[in-house]
Amino acid sequence: MIDPVTGEIIDQKELAERLLAQAKEQGVSLVGPGGLLNQLTRNVLETALEAELTEHLGHEHGQTPIAANMRNGTRSKTVLTEIGPVEIEVPRDRDGSFEPVIVPKRKRRLDGIDQIVLSLSARGLTTGEIAAHFEEVYGARVSKDTISRITEKVAGELAEWSARPLDPIYPVLFVDAVVVKVRDGQVRNTPFYVVMG
Repeated sequence: MIDPVTGEIIDQKELAERLLAQAKEQGVSLVGPGGLLNQLTRNVLETALEAELTEHLGHEHGQTPIAANMRNGTRSKTVLTEIGPVEIEVPRDRDGSFEPVIVPKRKRRLDGIDQIVLSLSARGLTTGEIAAHFEEVYGARVSKDTISRITEKVAGELAEWSARPLDPIYPVLFVDAVVVKVRDGQVRNTPFYVVMG
């Protein structure tokens, strides 16, 4: 990884060790609200949003704007991530024409959360159990309605896949093994493979 300010190569392991040592020194936990991962996620998201706004406006923060549109402060937003809820400051522009890509307007969940909900739903958990799981593991409240909306997004695709026409013939290969004790100077287990297709 290259430091964007100095251009020097950063050893990622050394950086992680320094961050962890600094967190321990300050009494900051690794996970949870206000934890190291939460702070890192917030910093990464806010840096990416600032870069997006800079590209949108065409000038860096503090430079004289070329056009009439310029930065106009920030607004707070809580985003649900894989590590739990993260409070971020989303930069704004005067015209209101800035549409962030990394954390879109009116979106409170990053895409990884949808994958977790779908995975838990596929394992047979109810919406109530999934909501309880998020509360317990991530410390985030996710309503049953939100969970239902996420699972309904793929329900149509699943129904379409289930109703697809089947081919008349599918090639199938069945492989199995039978383990038998064989005497060859000593008794040992030997697998005999059966292949049918």
